Amino acid sequence: MGGKRLAACASALSDAIMMKRSAIFLCILAVLLGCVCFFRAHAGSAVATAPAQDMSPVQPTIADLAPVSPITKSDDEWQRQLTPAQFAVMRKHATERAGSSPLLDEHRHGIFHCAACDLPLFASDAKFESGTGWPSFTRPFVAANVATSEDRSFFATRTEVHCARCGAHLGHVFDDGPPPPGLRYCMNGAALKFVPRP
Repeated sequence: MGGKRLAACASALSDAIMMKRSAIFLCILAVLLGCVCFFRAHAGSAVATAPAQDMSPVQPTIADLAPVSPITKSDDEWQRQLTPAQFAVMRKHATERAGSSPLLDEHRHGIFHCAACDLPLFASDAKFESGTGWPSFTRPFVAANVATSEDRSFFATRTEVHCARCGAHLGHVFDDGPPPPGLRYCMNGAALKFVPRP
């Protein structure tokens, strides 16, 4: 009789331990799922969350549409002209730290020019808040002023964006932007300078 009671107690204790372990496992799983959902919602998403303050179209001038004549300089010449951060990004293909560019908060009406050669690249009406930490645009201001090439660095194939006049590295373009046209030109702020327009 005592043996049966002991066995029953042991079985009940075992069941209680199993239930407690299951409860702990479910709690951990719920926390992990919550973290995954949070990071999916907040990291790397290119869905526009807020438009630029002045979304009126910027009309290109005759000078903006002029044919592009290539500029070629040595690394020494570029290094003398650019800041260390600009040189690292534009000539050595570095990437600035996410969230570090003052241009993220630039919402005035105007044009974002190449910081190296002053070519007009992106307009304020194409800028959107991607949530990625880099200035983002849906399209170039003048298509001929922006060039692309295949980038196979970091064990991945991406589309690099560079200035059509001086060849400066600007960033990359991805197909996860707001429609239309569904593109996200993810630019390094160090490669751009903003020029207001009326």
